[in-house]
Amino acid sequence: MAERSLRGMKIGAYSLESDVGVAFVERREERYECSNGHTFYVTYAKDAETPQFWECKCGQKAELVRGGGTDDSKPAKPQRTHWDMLLERRDIDELQVLLDERLELLRAGKLYKRRR
Repeated sequence: MAERSLRGMKIGAYSLESDVGVAFVERREERYECSNGHTFYVTYAKDAETPQFWECKCGQKAELVRGGGTDDSKPAKPQRTHWDMLLERRDIDELQVLLDERLELLRAGKLYKRRR
């Protein structure tokens, strides 16, 4: 087996990929401070949304130092629930028909619980 080992290469120690032709995204650093006096920086992409709070290494909640964390120029998306997504695909009349069909099968004993 030792005769077949790769010679001249430290497996796992070095990457065979190069950084030639890689364009890195523009970055920025934001400063956070926690109530225990710790100060640290988090690197974000330039256009990424910055959270107002970040967890410090000591477990305390650290606050963004420069002030407002989110960009107010973009309107916030309303949160969609499963019901909202279902109503995008079907209307109430279709859902009532499906419910009636499933209830009829259940009452007739044609639906069974899954056995694990």
